[in-house]
Amino acid sequence: MVSNLVLTAPLRGWIAPLEETPDAVFAERMLGDGLAIDPLDSTLHAPCDATVVNVHRACHAVTLRAANGAEILMHIGLETVALNGEGFEVFVQDGQSVKAGDRLISFDLDLLAQRARSLITPVVITNLEAFQIVRRDQDREVAAGAFLMELAPVGDAVVAAAGAGEEALREIVVPLAHGIHARPAARIAEAAKTFDAETALVIGARRANARSPVGLMSLAVRHGDVVQLQASGPDASAAVAALAELIESGMGEGAPLIAKAPAASAPPQVEPSTPADLPRDGVLKGVLAAPGLAIGKAVRLAAAEIVVREAGEGRAQEEAALAAALQKVRTRIGKAAETGDKARKAILAAHHAFLDDPELTAGARRLIAEGRSAGFAWRQSVGGYVEALRALGDRRMAERVDDLIDLERQVLRALSGEEEADATLAPGSILLADELLPSQLMDVDPAAVAGFATARGGPTSHVAILAAAMGIPALVALGGALSKVKDGATLILDADAATLRVAPDAKALEAAQMGLARRQELKAAAKAAAHQPAVTLDGARIEVFANTGSVADAQTAVANGAEGSGLLRTEFLFLDRETPPDEDEQARQYQAIADALDGRPLIIRTLDVGGDKAAPYLPIPAEENPALGLRGVRVSLWRPHLLKTQLRAILRVVPLGQCKIMVPMVASLDELRAVRAVLEEAKRELGITERVELGVMIETPAAAVTADLLAAEADFLSVGTNDLTQYVLAMDRGNPELAAGIDALHPAVLRMIDQTCKGAAKHQRWVGVCGGLASDLDATPILLGLGVTELSTTASIAPEVKARVRMLSLETCRALAAQALEQTSPDAIRALVQTHLNAPHGA
Repeated sequence: MVSNLVLTAPLRGWIAPLEETPDAVFAERMLGDGLAIDPLDSTLHAPCDATVVNVHRACHAVTLRAANGAEILMHIGLETVALNGEGFEVFVQDGQSVKAGDRLISFDLDLLAQRARSLITPVVITNLEAFQIVRRDQDREVAAGAFLMELAPVGDAVVAAAGAGEEALREIVVPLAHGIHARPAARIAEAAKTFDAETALVIGARRANARSPVGLMSLAVRHGDVVQLQASGPDASAAVAALAELIESGMGEGAPLIAKAPAASAPPQVEPSTPADLPRDGVLKGVLAAPGLAIGKAVRLAAAEIVVREAGEGRAQEEAALAAALQKVRTRIGKAAETGDKARKAILAAHHAFLDDPELTAGARRLIAEGRSAGFAWRQSVGGYVEALRALGDRRMAERVDDLIDLERQVLRALSGEEEADATLAPGSILLADELLPSQLMDVDPAAVAGFATARGGPTSHVAILAAAMGIPALVALGGALSKVKDGATLILDADAATLRVAPDAKALEAAQMGLARRQELKAAAKAAAHQPAVTLDGARIEVFANTGSVADAQTAVANGAEGSGLLRTEFLFLDRETPPDEDEQARQYQAIADALDGRPLIIRTLDVGGDKAAPYLPIPAEENPALGLRGVRVSLWRPHLLKTQLRAILRVVPLGQCKIMVPMVASLDELRAVRAVLEEAKRELGITERVELGVMIETPAAAVTADLLAAEADFLSVGTNDLTQYVLAMDRGNPELAAGIDALHPAVLRMIDQTCKGAAKHQRWVGVCGGLASDLDATPILLGLGVTELSTTASIAPEVKARVRMLSLETCRALAAQALEQTSPDAIRALVQTHLNAPHGA
């Protein structure tokens, strides 16, 4: 009988449950059960007397086998494989015997803290079919050598089985391009566990239990190696046949080396098959809502229907109940708004305003007076507004529908006395929903959420804004196929590529994990060099600015190495108020932002309202198509007194030359001339004789094709790719049915930018890009190749854009841009860029 085994802590640190590990592979116990240690020292020790089975080539992980057969994997930090051994020193080798407390590996704690995803060190028992953890310590600090956990054998059945029944042997050639690494090992082990027979893989003198992923990895089997499959037990022949078929299939990692023979019966399913209604490749296309890459498990959020009775129990009682529920939700929103970032507070403020909407509550009270219950009345009142807003076909209004539905649920919950059930999320959860409500996202633990994807929704919804602020990768508008994704399915969410990959094969999963590690490494390097100038390999200076909308944004821009602000959105001063800001208020705000930039250039866009942005003191007449009506500069020229007040405020900023002025939505030279005339009048009134730069935003096809005419009188041109893309493609970027097809790297949009740059060059004017394309790293080489010399990005990505510029040369960028203009789709252009960047010669 095998006795229990006590494992001691391999290093000093805080012991946490394995499910708190921010990596789905460990948190979901894909490799086995155990504990996680947040280290407080830098040396890993043996937790028991054992033999070293395998030290990973990257020196970040080691597997031991105790005398009773228990296999213990210790993995220092997360995504540390990308360090390729840097910062690690190994004191043991494969096959060596060690005693409890012996040194195994030391590591540079400071280096890992800077470059690893996490320092959390999982300690995992990988052969749990033979052992169970009967006692464990956790949620406290532990010293190296102190008790960690106790293992007990599952029983003698597994051991006895090896000597009973038939035996089977078979030699195969391994076709896996990267050999038997972690993902194939996990699949082989999962298949082996479906049989009663004891199974093993043997290569030369080395042998590993086929149920042990770590044991299989320790064999270091490579592409083309000949291995022997061995099985002993009642179903040995079937086990060998199934494992051989699985390995020889290539498991998605390359063409099989031998023809696959027809099987008498289907092998056991190792992974759930892709649902029939999903695309054949398991890849769903959506729309970027918040950037990033995530790997995790699908967790479906479905809000339970709230049942309300129609008949009330008396007017006084129902009105009192509604008033109490509204107050309860107000209080909750007020408390939630005490913490969090600007985006969260703004959304909560909008919710608070809806609760105080007199029409909304009046509608409910009218129904209560007719004998309805408070819940029924509230639902009907909100529902009426929801339908009315949807019927308008106005994107700005449609985005408020989710807020109303959210508030409907919160008030109904308050009326019923029920609280929304808290979803218990494991680390690495990727949330799936038809639509996600703002309160649902605010209520989840952001540390547990790796990302989210919704079937509906738009890229500028409140949930999208929250996701970006929380740093959670997110996709929206994936469509009905998202409902076919099963709970627990492994997912790769690549928001930047706008794809959700369902049940990825081992190759895709490993590539994504390496991609995550590589992104983190590149991001850290870019951040370290953020304040260095962006100069191409052949010496061309590119200005990298940031888009701003407040003093805080300007401070963030400077902290991220931005060399100025290429777009100050002045709407923050004009919206959500009953009267426009006066000259003094505007001047104070512009001066504060200029001061925060500490002398760096500030390009201020004049008021850009109309279309999807309305101000109550500007009663724009009803328009059949607001996107093509009074917008941008047209509003300013429609109400020139507002334009003049704004220009005077900008001119008061000191020093005078720091600010440049940019006019939005220009479609003709006459509009630029009209603004210039107002600017000159304001200068005369203030006694200013120096030249003040006045530029034009290229957001309409008309502006792009007449860029040479505009550049003759404008001081600079800046491309606003968000609006330009929707106008060029005739697609509303707020329409979720069309959103997946809107990509500013469309060849038609790039040809417009090309025409803009050529028109500007005729008059020696510089061209910038301040739309979303400036923050798209795939676009950087193409924009530079077209002639763009200034990029105004989101502040957080400015360091990475600067780093990308430094790895490019203008000569190769021009060649790449020329090829891009000849492509037929955005996907083809992105593939072209990736091929170029990954080429051995570099950029």
